Amino acid sequence: MENCVFCKIVKGEINSYKIYENEYVLAFLDATEDVDGHTLVIPKCHVENIFDCPENVLSEVIKVVKKISNYYKNLGYEGINIFNNNGKYAQQSVFHLHFHIIPRKKNDKMNVFPALFGAELSLEESCKKFKLM
Repeated sequence: MENCVFCKIVKGEINSYKIYENEYVLAFLDATEDVDGHTLVIPKCHVENIFDCPENVLSEVIKVVKKISNYYKNLGYEGINIFNNNGKYAQQSVFHLHFHIIPRKKNDKMNVFPALFGAELSLEESCKKFKLM
């Protein structure tokens, strides 16, 4: 896509700190410099979000998320957070599918899990509404 910042990174029009690349996927450090090793993993083809992503592309992206996560564990990190947002109302800010990997260490004092405010439905009601089988 012409105005997509991540597509421009893939094309080399914008510099990035690439940490992994293959035929389908690019992984680079997040430019915010908020956490050491904060990594973004994206498909090289433009896909807006997980809803639009072909399964074969998503599979390649997730394989790389796992590969990088394992590598960070081998570097001595004791855990990782993986997250992604899909759609404007889920706070997606760049409309090109991407997964964040945040390396974690014991006592790093980060709390990256979102604060949630309570369900409107009971567990029984939720189960009826969301059950896929």
